[in-house]
Amino acid sequence: MPIFVMLTKLTDEGANTINRDAGRIKEVNKDVEDLGARVLAQYALLGEDDFLNILEAPDIETITRISLKLASRGTLRIRTIAAMPIDDFIQSMK
Repeated sequence: MPIFVMLTKLTDEGANTINRDAGRIKEVNKDVEDLGARVLAQYALLGEDDFLNILEAPDIETITRISLKLASRGTLRIRTIAAMPIDDFIQSMK
């Protein structure tokens, strides 16, 4: 199944939400799964972005729908990038 990297940056509203209830992050993960993807790994970041999520989704349409639904809440800004396992990349170069 295709892999996607989702980099997110909290808005002021999102930061307030996390400050009040950090467990909300896990609730959003459940929302992502209900929308058809699976969270493989998740990291909090220091720097330009606040979170890095590695997701598995059946197709680009699914991850696009998820990105738009999450962003429409107004609590975060998202950058989504398609990723390929390095062995698959090497094989595609042959």
